[in-house]
Amino acid sequence: MPPVVFPLDSTKKFTDQRIVGHNRWHGEIPAQVHVSPGDVFRVDCREWFDGAIHNDDSAEDVLHAPLPGVHVLSGPIAVEGAKPGDLLIVDILDVGPIPQEDSGPLAGQGWGYTGVFATQNGGGFLTEWFPDAYKVIWDFRGGTATSRHIPGVSYTGIVHPGLMGTAPSAALLAKWNAREQALIDTDPGRVPPLALPPLADSAILGTLTGADFDRVAAEAARTAPPRENGGNQDIKNFTKGTRVFYPVFVDGANLSMGDLHFSQGDGEITFCGAIEMGGFLDLHVDLIKGGMDTYGVSENAIFLPGNTDPQYSEWLAFSGTSVTLDGQQHYLDSHLSYQRACLHAIDYLTKFGYSRIQAYMILGSAPIEGRLSGVVDIPNSCSTVYLPTAIFDVDVRPSASGPEQVAPGPSVPTASF
Repeated sequence: MPPVVFPLDSTKKFTDQRIVGHNRWHGEIPAQVHVSPGDVFRVDCREWFDGAIHNDDSAEDVLHAPLPGVHVLSGPIAVEGAKPGDLLIVDILDVGPIPQEDSGPLAGQGWGYTGVFATQNGGGFLTEWFPDAYKVIWDFRGGTATSRHIPGVSYTGIVHPGLMGTAPSAALLAKWNAREQALIDTDPGRVPPLALPPLADSAILGTLTGADFDRVAAEAARTAPPRENGGNQDIKNFTKGTRVFYPVFVDGANLSMGDLHFSQGDGEITFCGAIEMGGFLDLHVDLIKGGMDTYGVSENAIFLPGNTDPQYSEWLAFSGTSVTLDGQQHYLDSHLSYQRACLHAIDYLTKFGYSRIQAYMILGSAPIEGRLSGVVDIPNSCSTVYLPTAIFDVDVRPSASGPEQVAPGPSVPTASF
């Protein structure tokens, strides 16, 4: 095992650790760890809610989840010699759940969860159809996840970090805050909100204290969206063997990471749609000096996906176009066409005995493939959802004999305001 440069004790809260990470983006959050180009090391990561979600049959914890406190990130990790304009190479050598021998009832120790937030808390991709809070618990065994809340389905893990990125410069941070506030100002009372502005409440900023803490907390960006530094991209193919090239905006790069997922579909459409867990990352880092200019990577990371994805060979695909359910035509709206493809798949799975929320949870957490299949044929974009058939205990392909029904099981826990 490589040296653990950012250890976490599973029995303690994030803010009680020997090294305290952060949950906001800001270039002045001090680096907690220093490594050199060529180093190989391990980083422990907490589940993104720091243990607020429990292994039970209630969704009250998702309904009242402490969203201002996410994501709890391990870092910043400074890389010696990294300067603005460089590319930081990050190799994901290994990634996995919290080892079973560690004590404490945290997600990742043999289990994880998928959730849907209530609309008032941000909702999800299909919040218009699923406005309440829901939760599904998954058990891990031998690299496979099963759930007592969704019968007749199992997934091979496609384990990856949902969030990883470098710290922003002061200028980049100011650009983020200005453009997101301008968006908020177009509809400040919208539910869910259009964006999340800086929020000092619940901010965790490593070793910063006093006036420096107050100033940075008022400026620091929330970690919910992906941005030019990487961040919360939720790319399911960031698996073992992936090499990522991150733009460097501050001295040391200040790499941070967290929000580990056991499995996820393209889009993480339920918002808390992956199988969330805590765990570890084994990483190797290096630098390409001046790489941002050399390769034209002025913003947004590029990556070489890993080669350890589960190998599914048969798929059932669903399509959608940019027309609303009530027949309103939109022009090449790929967001809408992907919604329609997902709703098509949900309606189909209900014919096999799944409830609509069970089907929605499957699309968020299973390794589905989501594709923009047509973006030029005006006025309709076409999006598709590819569902691996092997994840089901029953044959979900259409046949003359009709849909086979899954065995009944407990319902998905739900809660509403």
